[in-house]
Amino acid sequence: MTSEATGHAATPLDFRSDTLTRPDDAMRSAMAEAEVGDNVIDVDPTIRRLEERAAEVLGKPAALWTPSGTMANVLALSLQLRRGDRFLAPRNAHVLVNELGSAAWLAGGMPEPLEHDAGPGRPSP
Repeated sequence: MTSEATGHAATPLDFRSDTLTRPDDAMRSAMAEAEVGDNVIDVDPTIRRLEERAAEVLGKPAALWTPSGTMANVLALSLQLRRGDRFLAPRNAHVLVNELGSAAWLAGGMPEPLEHDAGPGRPSP
């Protein structure tokens, strides 16, 4: 996805980490001026528009904003795994190294690290 989808100049967006895409002045202004509500009781109009736009761009019926990548990963694993299932991930993947066992603890999945012999984070088939 490029920022063309948001009406800005065509700059690639990198969502691997919040430390890779740094907010520029336009992004900071948009954050400061955003209409806000209580997202806990689902009345934050900005979050609702973000979810609707993400679903539209991805061609999905709905989208869910999560405040962290760890939460998103736990939700995804929880939807795909039954307790005790194993899941594959490249060795040193964020979900294996940095999420403090949340995949096993919360989602019930046991990780199986794969060598990434096809480049960084890319295991060969």
